[in-house]
Parts: sequence; C-alpha cells; structure tokens
Amino acid sequence: MSEYRQDEHTTAKEASKTHTDQSYRHNSWEEHEKRRYSFKEQAIKSMTMFFVVASCILFYFALLRLGQISSVFKQFLTVAKPIIYGLAIAYLLNPIVKWIDRRMIPFLEKHCPKLKKKKQISRGVGIFVSVILMIALIVTLLNMMIPELYGSIRDMIFNVPSQMNRFIHEFSKMHSSDSTVGKMLESIVEEASDFVQNWMKTDLMEKVNLWMTQLTVGMIQMVREVFNFIIGIIVSIYVLFSKEKFQKQTKKLIYAVFRPGQANMILQIGGKSNEIFGGFIIGKIIDSLIIGVICFIGLSILNMPYTMLVSVIVGVTNVIPFFGPYIGAIPSAILILLADPLKGLYFIIFVIALQQFDGNVLGPKILGNSTGLSSFWVVFSILIAGGLFGIPGMLFGVPTFAVIYYIVNMLVNSILKKKELPTDTECYGKNGYVDSEGIYIQKEKQEEIKEIQEEKGDKDNADSSTK
Repeated sequence: MSEYRQDEHTTAKEASKTHTDQSYRHNSWEEHEKRRYSFKEQAIKSMTMFFVVASCILFYFALLRLGQISSVFKQFLTVAKPIIYGLAIAYLLNPIVKWIDRRMIPFLEKHCPKLKKKKQISRGVGIFVSVILMIALIVTLLNMMIPELYGSIRDMIFNVPSQMNRFIHEFSKMHSSDSTVGKMLESIVEEASDFVQNWMKTDLMEKVNLWMTQLTVGMIQMVREVFNFIIGIIVSIYVLFSKEKFQKQTKKLIYAVFRPGQANMILQIGGKSNEIFGGFIIGKIIDSLIIGVICFIGLSILNMPYTMLVSVIVGVTNVIPFFGPYIGAIPSAILILLADPLKGLYFIIFVIALQQFDGNVLGPKILGNSTGLSSFWVVFSILIAGGLFGIPGMLFGVPTFAVIYYIVNMLVNSILKKKELPTDTECYGKNGYVDSEGIYIQKEKQEEIKEIQEEKGDKDNADSSTK
C-alpha cells in the first residue's frame, strides 16, 4: 500500500510539473504574440507616417512644377484622344446595344435553338445597328445644318447693319422730342449702332481674314480630329464587344487590392455613378434633340428669320441644365428683334412656352429624378463647376455633384446606423431630437406616451377609490 501511495504521489508531482510547464509556455507564447502585435502596429504607424510625409513632399514639388505637369497631361490627352473618343462613343451607344440584346437573344433562342454563339451574333448586330444609326444621324444633321447655318450667318452679316439703321430711324421717330432724356437715348443708340457696324466691318473682317490665313492649320486639325473620331469608332466596337470581360477584370482587380467591405462600397459607388451619369447625359441629349426639332418646327410655322441657326442654338444650349435655355434664348431673341421686333416678341413668348413644356412635361418624362438633387444644389453645382472648368463644368457639374452628394449621404447614413439613429431626413425636423444619451426622441410620440400614462394613472386612481 505504501508503494502504491508513493507512486500516486510521484504521478501527481509529475502532472503538476507538466501543467506548470504548459502554463509557462502558454504565457510565454502570449507575451511573444503581444510583442509581435505591438511591433506590427508600430511598423504600420511608422509606414503610414512615412507615406504621409512623402505624399506631402511630392505634392509640394508637384505644385512647383505645375506648368510642366499640365503640359505633360495635355500631351497625354492629345495622344489618348482616340481612346477617349472610343470610350465616350461606346458609353453612348451601349443603351442601344443592350436594348437589341434583350430582344434578339430570346428571339434566337426561340426560333434558332441549335444556333451556336447566339450572344456573339446578337452583340454584332447591336453594334452594327448602333454605329450605322450614329453615322446616319451625324450625316443627316450636317447636311441639314451646314447650308442653313451658312445662309443664316451670311444674311446676318449683310443685313444686321441695315436693320440697325432702320431700328435707329424708328427709335428716333418715337423720341423726336427735344427733351434731354430723348437726346441721351438717341445718342446712346447711335453710338451702339456705330460700334456694332464698325466691329462688323473692321474687327469681324480682320478676324475672318485671320481665320482664312489659318485655314490650312484648321483644316489639318479638323482632318486630325476626324481621323481620331474614326479610330474612336473602331475602339468603341472593341469595347462594346468585350465590355463584360472588362467589367469582370475591373471587379477582380478591386477585390484584389481592397478589403471586401471597401471593395463592395467602391462597386456600389461605381454602379450608382454609372446610373447617374448615364441617365443624365443620354437623357439630356435626347431631350435637347427633341427641343431643337420642336423649336425648328415652331419657328418654321411662325415664319421666323434665322430658323435653323436659332434652333441649333436653342437645342445645343439646352444641354446645360437650368441656365442653358436662357443662354440660348437671349442672343436668338436679339437677332430676331433686329430683323422684326414683333416677331422677336413672338419668339420670346414661344421660347418661354417651350421651356415650360420642357421643364414640366418633357424633361421629367425623359430624365425623371436621375440626379436626386434639389433645385438649389443644381444651381450650386452649375455655378461652381462652370466657374472652375467653363462649359465642360456646366455640362458635367450636375452629375458629378450628384455622385458626391450620394457618397456623402451614404457615409452619413452608415454613421447614423452605427449610432442606432434614424436615417430618414424627415425625422430631424422640429419634432425630432436626440437626447444626451444618444436616443432619438420624437416629441409627438413622447406626448402621446405621456397622455396614455396619465389616462392609465386616472383609471387606477378611479379603481382604487371605488374599492
């Protein structure tokens, strides 16, 4: 028995020693992991600080050499123009290709089930039809516009001086009195007329002569742009054929570079940006084409002068949101007023009615709420982007600001969800607030709860008194 007890005692000692060794090893492993984690954290912090300092230094030197960088960037854009044209053409033709694919693939599957490469055949037909439609539209517009624009500009140059003289003569009849105001107005109109006539005879002719001397350079530039556009059409065909592959490669790259949460956010923002830009740009182009055609028909019925020129001005400037109609209507109204004041008045009424139709009926039907911006933010984005980047800023400022607005709104909503607060903007009116503990409270509901509690208290008091 004594030997058995000694063996048990020895076994217990060995077990306790083994447990002690294991706990020591576990503690040493935890200390090692803590040191490793702290070293890793310090390395990340130091690398972050290094990259921040290096970025600041690079940004400083970039500001010092901003002219050289901008020249290199311009040269790159000049070289990459065919690719840029191709991407833009592919983006504009993509809705037509998708529309044909949605209808042609089911048709081929139903009537030609044994046919292989149905998607490739449908895609080829869609690209061919879209390119032919684009070329036919461009050629038709040029054939319609160039002769009419040439005739309108020629008539304007030859007729505006005589129209100005006739306008001054009529104005002098109306203010033939010897009053001081009449003489001042007559002198102002005469000086303005002399200035316009001298400008058209001297400065305008000098500029025309300068343009004629630079005609060779302009023709070479035009031929180069046409050549870039033709190459852009070829590039767009390849892009439309391989758009799914490019989309998959981009998605693969994003998931490889970023974390899953960040990658999903980038893809969501990219999809929303495509939706905003596609809906706005394509819708605005269609809307402007319709407005230009309606303007041409209306002016032809009213027998207005410079019909084609004015219709082109109104249609092109209508692409610019909010300010575009006024930018196009003001010079057009001045031209028509000089030719015939009464018709100029009719034109102003017609343009006001046309813009009301566009803003209240046609625009909402085509564009809908593609940007999600209120009128204030539309005006704000046009003014800021137009002041910074000119005409391109006025064209693309609204969809760009809409994307920024969407990103900020998404970030704000995610922060509110983490704080367990409502994301609906209507909840933050006069009746809603957040208390010091971070709990959202609505005054109306709080008053209802108080009334219910008071009613319950009155009932309890009544029951106790009856008992």
